Amino acid sequence: QVRLVESGGGLVQPGGSLRLSCAASESIYSFYRVGWYRQAPGKQRQLVAIISSGGAANAADSVQGRFTLSRDNAKNTVHLQMNSAKSEDTAVYYCYADRGQYVYWGQGTQVTVSS
Repeated sequence: QVRLVESGGGLVQPGGSLRLSCAASESIYSFYRVGWYRQAPGKQRQLVAIISSGGAANAADSVQGRFTLSRDNAKNTVHLQMNSAKSEDTAVYYCYADRGQYVYWGQGTQVTVSS
């Protein structure tokens, strides 16, 4: 059974940085895509950044230039480096992976941007 375990969430000041990590129970190259979504209170879950096994990447306009998605293949881990944090980045961040019709989610990690 596939498991995705997030870590690294917490409180960060506006303009600050935070790095989220997602450890997968299987090789991240066994998935078609891996990445991150987020859900703010009262809003729908939305894409943050995602990358395919072939390296094709996509990110929300709101985070481009500030957030970076990376893969550590040896550790089966996906990272989301968050820089220049804004209050609107406050949300629960979920790790995502799929194999076509099969979709997997982590349990979520809270990120709060506040002074």
